[in-house]
Amino acid sequence: MFADRAKIYVKSGKGGDGHVSFRREKYVPNGGPDGGDGGDGGDVIFEVDDGLNTLTDFRHIRKYVAGNGENGNKKNCRGKNGADIVIKIPYGTVIKEGESGKVIKDMSGENRRFVLLKGGRGGRGNQHYATSTMQAPKYAQPGQEAQELELQLELKVIADVGLVGFPNVGKSTLLSHVSNARPKIANYHFTTLSPNLGVVELEDAKGFVIADIPGLIEGASEGAGLGHEFLRHIERTKVMIHIVDAASTEGRDPVKDIYAINRELEAYNPGIAKRPQIIAANKIDMIIGHMGMNGEEDPIGRIRAEFEPKGMRVFPISAVSGKGVRELLYAVNNLLEEMDDQPVIFEREYFPEELLAKEEPYTVSYQEKEDAYVVEGPRIEKMLGYTNLESERGFAFFQKFLKDNGILDELEALGIQEGDTVRMYGLSFDYYK
Repeated sequence: MFADRAKIYVKSGKGGDGHVSFRREKYVPNGGPDGGDGGDGGDVIFEVDDGLNTLTDFRHIRKYVAGNGENGNKKNCRGKNGADIVIKIPYGTVIKEGESGKVIKDMSGENRRFVLLKGGRGGRGNQHYATSTMQAPKYAQPGQEAQELELQLELKVIADVGLVGFPNVGKSTLLSHVSNARPKIANYHFTTLSPNLGVVELEDAKGFVIADIPGLIEGASEGAGLGHEFLRHIERTKVMIHIVDAASTEGRDPVKDIYAINRELEAYNPGIAKRPQIIAANKIDMIIGHMGMNGEEDPIGRIRAEFEPKGMRVFPISAVSGKGVRELLYAVNNLLEEMDDQPVIFEREYFPEELLAKEEPYTVSYQEKEDAYVVEGPRIEKMLGYTNLESERGFAFFQKFLKDNGILDELEALGIQEGDTVRMYGLSFDYYK
């Protein structure tokens, strides 16, 4: 079975503890503190490996832990840093938080390497705590704790165009005819077991990547059959070719089939159902002498009359002989040229850094000279560093962070009014409820 999902546990390394010790040398009876710092814990890093195309490896190994930092030692010796753990994943893998399913990172586009969890910082040795009044400090800082997460990994194929339709309508045959893909083709009702990708090359045109999505069945969006397992692979596609058996060779009604598949797409993700669709009315070579489901002599005309007024162009084709396929491919290519060239990348919804930031302090104050409210501290600085305020979702996330951490309440308590200025590390905002 094609492995496109996995659940794993990851943990960064704990920081090493700072050391408490004092110089003990001949002729130096009262040596000062010389406890070294602890080493930093290792990071959890995800990295794209172009040689991988499934998540099979994660079915055998589910726990990934980075190395702990070593404790500091005497003579100002710093502990060694813990080893990072680098987890190799296929291009197109989406990393999600295990319980909520929220996206942490989509390893697509230019996202090739991502530090998911930072290791704990090493603690400072007692040498750092000597003062004029405390020349022999007997304490050191413990290392920062590790971070851990349960994750869902989902592989969503990277393709411009998805082939959808019921089993046995000719998707695999079409893919093998138009691209370099070589899917297994047979008259099996349980359909293809994994998405097949192929590159379509066209004369005087850019071409595109096409994916044969395994055949859907009614109820797929609710988990029936194999359809639900593979609906996620349509999420990145920009255009869909909806293939139907126009000749009704197995007694199915192509018009009803198109409506049934679109209901499944709508139930799974309404956004996908709104993407452009082109209908490929397949098996036209079998229509001659073989009337349609309802005895009509022109089943292609019936499909066109039903769907072209809805904006779906219909192309009669034969995936076996290749008749009509060229016209279909150029129509798809023209649609793609009108669209954004960037791949569909899922926006970030979950920020593990927030777990660490919650431990850090912050202050909220009113600066009379500047006539501004100032919010600062390590917690704020960290979140600003991790958040893209230029994106609508990133700004909304930061506003939620301010609310959840009680910062907005503190501003209200200081008497802030609408239109007043809030400053955070060089950034200024007008305050509005």
